[in-house]
Amino acid sequence: MKLHLSILHSPFSILHSPFSIVARDPGPFSMIPASLKIRLASFEDEQAIYEMICGLENAVLDRGAFDFIFRENLQNEMIAYFIAEVENMPIGMGSCHVQTLLHHASYVAEIQEMFVYEAYRSMDVGKMLMAHLVEFAKSKEAIQLEVTSRAYRESAHRFYQREGFEKSHVKLVRYF
Repeated sequence: MKLHLSILHSPFSILHSPFSIVARDPGPFSMIPASLKIRLASFEDEQAIYEMICGLENAVLDRGAFDFIFRENLQNEMIAYFIAEVENMPIGMGSCHVQTLLHHASYVAEIQEMFVYEAYRSMDVGKMLMAHLVEFAKSKEAIQLEVTSRAYRESAHRFYQREGFEKSHVKLVRYF
C-alpha cells in the first residue's frame, strides 16, 4: 500500500504550520510509527542535529563552526531544517536550501542533509521528511528539487529514485 501525501487525500493532519504534520491513523499496512511528528527545527535542536550530521558524515565536526552555521541558517527564510521525532525524541532530520541560479533563471531547491537513525529506516520516516522538504521548496516557488548523495550510498540513491528523483548529473568535487 502506498501512502498518498497530497493535502486533500493525506493520512496526516496539519498542525500549526504548513510544515508540521503528524501521523494520524495511517492504517494497518503503514510502517510509520504512530507518534511520528515532523516539525521545523529550532535553536533547541542544535545538539540533536549536530549528532545526526556527525553520523551522516561519519566524523566529529568542529562544534563552534557547526553552531555558528546552524544559527545563521535558522534565520535564513530560504533554508529549512525539519526534525522527525517519536515521543519527543529526534530520530531524523532533513534540510533544504533554496537559491536563485542563473542557469535556471529561477529558484532551485536542494536537499543539503538528510539523516534517519538506522533503527527507524524503512519505516517511511524519510518519506515523511521528503514530503516536508518538497512542500518547503514549492512554497519558495522553486522549479525543482535536487539532492547530492555520496557514490557509495546506494540505498540512499534507491530511496531518492523512489521519491521521484532522476540521475541526471554527475557531481565533481575538488577538495582543499
